[in-house]
Amino acid sequence: MDRSRLAAALLGAALLFAAATDYIPAFIDSEGRVFGLFHLDIYKDALHLVSALWAFSAALMSRSASIFFLRVFGVLYFLDGVMGVFTGSGYLDLSIFIDGIRSTSTYVKVASSVPHLALGAFGIVTGFSAQRRFA
Repeated sequence: MDRSRLAAALLGAALLFAAATDYIPAFIDSEGRVFGLFHLDIYKDALHLVSALWAFSAALMSRSASIFFLRVFGVLYFLDGVMGVFTGSGYLDLSIFIDGIRSTSTYVKVASSVPHLALGAFGIVTGFSAQRRFA
């Protein structure tokens, strides 16, 4: 398995973990917040599951599909994380439209956005550093 396909598979695993955290009591505090920061909902769970399926499908299909996934996913998730830092909401899970700008602390906004920033940056770096091979 080449680097791009491995990177897509790793992101798929991370996204499955993100979807699972909402259902593992060890990650949920007494107020129902994951890692004490945010509430996950059906939109976020669906986003993480669909993204994981896309990642695994790309990894299984081809190197080119993996590179495409890494680039598009990376940019979309990173920008969603940037939006989360400033508004506390994202666009991928529709929370900016459902909840609007959240009045939470800057710490919560940043800490809640770190996963999307990190996963997005990983996708961008691995996707755009990969060289496409042409036959």
